Amino acid sequence: MIGQILGYYRILQKVGSGGMGDVYRARDSRLERDVAIKILRSASVSDPDRLRRFEQEARAAASLNHPTSLPFTTSERMRDLPTLSPSC
Repeated sequence: MIGQILGYYRILQKVGSGGMGDVYRARDSRLERDVAIKILRSASVSDPDRLRRFEQEARAAASLNHPTSLPFTTSERMRDLPTLSPSC
C-alpha cells in the first residue's frame, strides 16, 4: 500500500494493525495535510461479518463528539477496499 493513491490520499507509511484492518499515515492532497486512514484488509472484504463489523465501527466512530477525539465521518470504498478517514 505504501506509495499508492486512494482517492485524495497518498499512502505514506503503515502505523498500526488491528484485527480487521491496517492504519496508515496518508497525505490528503486536497488539504495538504497528513491524516490517518484505516483500511479493511482485502482478505476480509469478502467476509460479510467482518464487513458488517467494519461498517459498525464507522458508524460508532462517526457518532463520537469530543474535543479530544478526531471525528471519522468518511466511510467509503477506494479500489474496492472499505476505508475510514477523518472528516475534512
